[in-house]
Amino acid sequence: MTSFVNIARRVIRTEADALATLEASLDDSFAGAVDLILQSSGRVIVSGMGKSGHIARKIAATLASTGTPAHFVHPAEASHGDLGMMAQGDVALVLSNSGETPELSDLVAYTRRFRIPLIGVASRRDSTLLKQSDIALVLPKAPEACGVDIVPTSSTTMTLALGDALAIALMEHRQFTPEHFREFHPGGKLGARLSKVEDLMHSGAAMPIVLRDAPMADTLLEISSKGFGVVGVQDANGGFAGIITDGDLRRHMQGLLDLTAAEVMTQTPQTITPGALAEEAVEIMNRRKITCLFVLDPDAGPSALGLLHIHDCLRVGLA
Repeated sequence: MTSFVNIARRVIRTEADALATLEASLDDSFAGAVDLILQSSGRVIVSGMGKSGHIARKIAATLASTGTPAHFVHPAEASHGDLGMMAQGDVALVLSNSGETPELSDLVAYTRRFRIPLIGVASRRDSTLLKQSDIALVLPKAPEACGVDIVPTSSTTMTLALGDALAIALMEHRQFTPEHFREFHPGGKLGARLSKVEDLMHSGAAMPIVLRDAPMADTLLEISSKGFGVVGVQDANGGFAGIITDGDLRRHMQGLLDLTAAEVMTQTPQTITPGALAEEAVEIMNRRKITCLFVLDPDAGPSALGLLHIHDCLRVGLA
């Protein structure tokens, strides 16, 4: 069992060393590749064969999800009609460790024929791919982690890291924000984490609200009918004045029905803005040990815009 762990450590150390070598090897060609993509009016067409193809798919997905339109084209399928997916204005990003992958020849020739800029990634500067490329990104010499230098390991790790570096450089130049990121990730855990309060809150008739002078009998009916366990209190002008929770009800249990909402409410309770991330709302509710937040926007006026309940956050996967 210990020998397996040692093998794993050797593999990871070998690939980590390869990444350090890649970092040190970066030069103006990388900046040129970023500039070329920024200047393009179309998409980044990413392609590769075999293991490089798997890496190319991931790079295309990362680019597309971070603000750079991109998609993967399989080189073999490209020779049977998918070359039509490429057009002037696009940029081709082609991956091949050797730079001599025969299946790439038609795709490379197509870019030359129609003047589609080509960024090549390979480990041999004198390879056919890099000689044909407008921008050549050379992977430095590094041993594969298999020990016999034949299984693509360090080379694919370096290629993947290079693709990530391109995507992040482009993303930061475009000032791609978490809000932009959310547009491409509406589902799953990422989508939940980037949801905004306004996306989940209850508003309008669904929001439990009474006036300051409302009798507590009416207030209790409002709490019961809306089902959130709380009620917001507003003044005659529609301004948010406070909140009544189960704690407030317990503190005023004696003679409760003789009181008004204003006499029972907690003034200036914790609130949140509609543009805040739902993840922030969950943190506040957990820290304050509360289950609801009324939503107010100081720039929009003093009225409550909605109510966010912890169950709304749990429903989309936040906890």
